[in-house]
Amino acid sequence: MCFKPQDYKSDQPVRWCAGCGDHAVLNSLHKAMATLEVAPEKTAVISGIGCSSRLPYYMNTFGFHTIHGRGAAVATGFKVANPEMTVWQISGDGDGLAIGGNHFIHAIRRNVDINMLLLNNKIYGLTKGQYSPTSERGFVSKSSPYGTTEDPFIPAELVFGARGNFFARSIDVELATSQEVLVAAARHKGASVVEILQNCMIFNNGIHAFVADREFRAERTIHLRHGEKMIFGKNNDKGLVRDGFLVKAVEIGKDGYTIDDVLVHDAHTPSNFLHQQLAMMDGHDLPLAIGVIRDVEAPAYDEEVSKQVETVRARKGFTTLRDMILAGDTWTVE
Repeated sequence: MCFKPQDYKSDQPVRWCAGCGDHAVLNSLHKAMATLEVAPEKTAVISGIGCSSRLPYYMNTFGFHTIHGRGAAVATGFKVANPEMTVWQISGDGDGLAIGGNHFIHAIRRNVDINMLLLNNKIYGLTKGQYSPTSERGFVSKSSPYGTTEDPFIPAELVFGARGNFFARSIDVELATSQEVLVAAARHKGASVVEILQNCMIFNNGIHAFVADREFRAERTIHLRHGEKMIFGKNNDKGLVRDGFLVKAVEIGKDGYTIDDVLVHDAHTPSNFLHQQLAMMDGHDLPLAIGVIRDVEAPAYDEEVSKQVETVRARKGFTTLRDMILAGDTWTVE
C-alpha cells in the first residue's frame, strides 16, 4: 500500500512556537514514514517531557506521552511486548540526557530496536530557559546567570561510549538530510540514534547558526554518505584525509593533495575508531558531520529476548504462565 505524509498527521493543532525547529522535524518525520510505507497502525511514537515530547500528539499513529526522561524505558518495554511494531522515541537534550540519561545509554547498550530522535537545542525550552546537559561551558541562562561551570555532554560521545551501532545527525533546516537519516534509522535493526540540531527561537535563538546558516553551511558541514568520498565546500573542493591516526581537512589540488587522498566513508565497518572522530567534528577546525555516520549490524535486544523465550518454552514445555508457576514445588494452604 502506498502512503502519503498526511496519512501520518493527526488532526491536532501544532502548538510549538512559530519558527521552532520542531516544525521542520515533524515535517521530515511525516515524509520519512511515508517513504518507509509502514502503516500508521503498525507505528508507535513515544516521548518523555519537553517541547519535543509533544510530537506524539501530531502523529496519526499509536502514541504515548510518558513521564520525564522515561521515554526510552517505555519504548523498550513496548517494543519487546510488540516486536512487530515500528517504534520511534522522541526526546530533547534535557529529557534525554539529564533525567533520562541512564535510560538513553542502556537502550543503546542493549541495542533495542527503537529509533531514538534526540532534538538538541542546548536549552530547556518548556521550562523557560534553563541550561541543559549540552549547553557549552560559560553559557548564561536563567539557571546560570554568571555562566555554567560545567562541560557539556556531546551526544555522539555518549552513543559511542555505550557501544552504539547507529548514529546519524542532521540540522532542522536540512529537511532532505533529516528525511534521509530518519529512513536509514528505521531500516536499521537495533537501536538507532539521530541527533537533530534544532533551533529554539525564544530561549536560544541562533545557537546552531555557526553551522546552520545558509551563508556558510557548505563550508562548515560535510554530508557523509556510505561509499562516497568525504568532500565538502561550496565548490566541493575540500576533503578529509588521514593525518596519522586522525583526520584533517585539506583543499583538493593544493599542497600535493588530490582526490585520491580523500577518504571514502564506510558507515558499515565494525570498528568505530574513525566513526567517533567524524562524529566529534564540530564545524570549527573540522566540518560538522551530518548524514549517517555509523550503521553496523548487531543482534537486537528484543529479537534475542523473543528467541530466548521460545527456546526456554520449548525445553520446559510451558504453554501458559500458570504452567510455569506450577512447574516447581507447590504446597496447599488450608
